[in-house]
Amino acid sequence: MRSKPDIPYSNQVFVRRVVVTGLGAITPLGVGVPDLWRGLLEGRCGIRELTGEEFTGLPVRAAGTVPVDPAGLLPRPQARRMNRAAQFGVLAAREAWRDAGFDGSGTEASGLSPDRVGVSVGAILGDASVLVGGDRRLRDKGPRAVSPLTTPMTVPSQAASQISLALRITGEARTVTSACASGTEAIGQAIDRIRYGHVDVVLAGGAEAVVTPAIMASFAAMRALSTRPAGELPSRPFARDRDGFVNGEGAGFLVLESEEHARARGARVYCEAAGWGLSADAHHMAAPDPSGTGVALALRRALRDAGGGPADVIHVNAHATATIDGDLAEANALRAVLGAAPVPVTALKGHLGHLQGAAGGVEAVATALTLHHGMIPPTIGCAEGGQDEGIDLDVVWGVPRPLPGHGDLALSNSFGFGGHNAVLALRRV
Repeated sequence: MRSKPDIPYSNQVFVRRVVVTGLGAITPLGVGVPDLWRGLLEGRCGIRELTGEEFTGLPVRAAGTVPVDPAGLLPRPQARRMNRAAQFGVLAAREAWRDAGFDGSGTEASGLSPDRVGVSVGAILGDASVLVGGDRRLRDKGPRAVSPLTTPMTVPSQAASQISLALRITGEARTVTSACASGTEAIGQAIDRIRYGHVDVVLAGGAEAVVTPAIMASFAAMRALSTRPAGELPSRPFARDRDGFVNGEGAGFLVLESEEHARARGARVYCEAAGWGLSADAHHMAAPDPSGTGVALALRRALRDAGGGPADVIHVNAHATATIDGDLAEANALRAVLGAAPVPVTALKGHLGHLQGAAGGVEAVATALTLHHGMIPPTIGCAEGGQDEGIDLDVVWGVPRPLPGHGDLALSNSFGFGGHNAVLALRRV
């Protein structure tokens, strides 16, 4: 039997380095990355009381809502054809695009081949209110009252398609749905698409708008939400008296591109998108595995993919939703992987609430800014009860803290219902 011929060098896979060159965000702290970063450093809370009539009677009415109507920031004909999550997504993606030094008109005006650029968006539902509203009009006024835009505005992929339309991106427009890990997984998939030469540039992140009465009532029925009012810092990651998460909305995007592409055009580089890791708990449809073994696997895979180890980690942006079991499982996993060495950890859901599929995108933006500026935002919401004794982590409280001088990797964690675990590893440059 003849032996297999050697594979020629020209057919071997060449793996490219990926860097972050642009950032965009619309969050409960405001419109744009400057509002987000300033609010995080100042320890401000964007969680508000829901005052609309449709929320009357709900057992929980605190949520992390964006303080402006996104439709008012877009041309009216475009806004009318987008659901709220897509509006968030287009605004954040456009900011990231311009921040990367590209022309706001899109790919061709930026001198890019549209088919070498992609979009990768994480979303759980996108915007649940469109389908609910269509169903209500059907019951109240009959089928003729249902808008023909109901279906295209309901699908979770609407944000990806609208970003593609807005910037004339034809390479690919993908949507990732893996519960609260969606945004982080979307960024990870984008890293690989660039690494292996499928595209050169990707707008990657997450967009979500699920602060609706039915979603709020469902989370409350699960006893997953904090019952504190907005004025009492209801989201308290890692705190002894935490009692649940706070539902939120928004969008966060990064412009990722191959290093040679970025260098060739003289782009400013925030950090390297060095690696990512996935795993599944296979434990419960909603509760995390209390051992943290699934989370630990994703952490180890992210480090290995980045070509690093525990000693290289200088910061962790934790998922930390302020649920009792979830925070403890994540802390156990971090200790198991990183060991006893104190690594500064911060959690942003005290500022923002839990942005669901968008959480990973916004928290990746914050992690990139942390590396770029050398400053770790504080965790808020723990002043009263103190840190849980079972959470043996070096949590950054109260005021920002400078990044350690040694090491170069920061991890951004996202974990979702059903045991979806995703970890992003960014490297300081």
